[in-house]
Amino acid sequence: MLLIVWLMACGALCAQEPLQVTLQETIAMAQQQSPAALAARHSLRSAYWSYRSYQASYKPLVSLVSSPQFNRGIDRIVQPDGTASFLHVSQLSTDLSLQITQNIPWTGGSLFVSSSLLREKQFEGAGQTSFRSQPVTMGYEQNLIGYNAQKWNRRIEPVRWREALKQYNETMELVASQASTLFFALAKAQTNVDIAHSNLASADTLCTFAEGRYNIGTISENEMLQLQLNKLNEETNLLDADVQLDVAAEELRNYLDLPTNTRLRVEADGQIQALEIPLGEALELALQNSPDPDYYRRTQLESRSNLAEVKANTGLKANLYMQFGLSQTGSAFSDAYRNPTDMQYASVTLAIPILDWGRGKGRRHVAQSQVDLADVNAEQGMKSFEQNVTKMVQQFNLQGRRVTVAQQADKTAERRYDVARKLYVLGKNTILDLNSAISEKDAARRSYIESLSTYWSLYYGLRSMTGYDFAQNSPISWPLPENL
Repeated sequence: MLLIVWLMACGALCAQEPLQVTLQETIAMAQQQSPAALAARHSLRSAYWSYRSYQASYKPLVSLVSSPQFNRGIDRIVQPDGTASFLHVSQLSTDLSLQITQNIPWTGGSLFVSSSLLREKQFEGAGQTSFRSQPVTMGYEQNLIGYNAQKWNRRIEPVRWREALKQYNETMELVASQASTLFFALAKAQTNVDIAHSNLASADTLCTFAEGRYNIGTISENEMLQLQLNKLNEETNLLDADVQLDVAAEELRNYLDLPTNTRLRVEADGQIQALEIPLGEALELALQNSPDPDYYRRTQLESRSNLAEVKANTGLKANLYMQFGLSQTGSAFSDAYRNPTDMQYASVTLAIPILDWGRGKGRRHVAQSQVDLADVNAEQGMKSFEQNVTKMVQQFNLQGRRVTVAQQADKTAERRYDVARKLYVLGKNTILDLNSAISEKDAARRSYIESLSTYWSLYYGLRSMTGYDFAQNSPISWPLPENL
């Protein structure tokens, strides 16, 4: 579809003719290349990699670490008898460590396994070289009483990613809704130009006809002047309509990100979907597919996560660190791995706040208030959300009938104008009746275009809120952008 539209555009540009597009072609271009659609893809890409980063945090992290050091100077060296001496040293230390770290989400701790080798070369004296190896070391680090960020991330991040996917689907449908609005704005401007051209041609014909009748005395000068004034007014209306047409075309062209020299003309065929959407089904689909419920759920979880972190940081803190493994030293590389001895290390760190002048209490109260506020916002937001869905469904179900009535009124007003014009030419109608018929014809045509615009705007707005294609009876699921 898009390729065809682009080929049409290229051909139109070469022929200096306007590019004629239908509503569906306009929507297809908007969802493919409009700035709003591109921004939606970038937002989803950012959310995707954020979620991938979260998932990777629960997989083993393999690191290779080396920190060589060269030291030449005077250092404080502790002697075997416990005394200290300041000696001139010149040494090179090189090390290499391979470590695997695994986060434990249920406890918030981390488990690691490592293997390392240290080589020290002394340049003073005999130039002694020594090695220290730790073939296998296992350790565990745990915050015993505190905030478990990993546990909260396991609850928040899937909701955030699900919200991002639904937000992407919703945004693409909102792009369609905005494209349809701009499409019919241009259609309305085209209609105004067409009406102005038609009315001007008719006014010119009637004015010429009236001058002949005035010359033979069958109409008054006042009536002839009224027709001349109608012609002048229609000329002004045509000028105004041309300006509005340029503005509407520019807005649609910018939204579709088309070249500035592209001339657009839309084709509003008036076809609508014969749909009657059940309110209960729409509400159920909206709760399943709209990002709003996930958004409120995420804000509630984030506020509770913040409260848990504040409580942990303002109360008793206890950290556990322990490791065990094998170690050995030697003057040769092979000696450093011969008959290794076991090693163990464990520590517990406690921190008890005694006097903080109410700082911790204040933070806890603020965090608790944020939790309460998030709950209130979620409750009120969901009520407003359901009300909006209900209102949109009711309006959409009525709008189809309004389009039908407006279409019938447009045809009736057009026939009435034809009759009034013929009667006036035959002298069986007044100028007031003719002007009234012209006004009603123009108003009916504009009302019909406006009713179509409202219908399609409601249709795509409802699709965005429910995440469902009611015409095809299938959920809306946009494919992930390429090159994520």
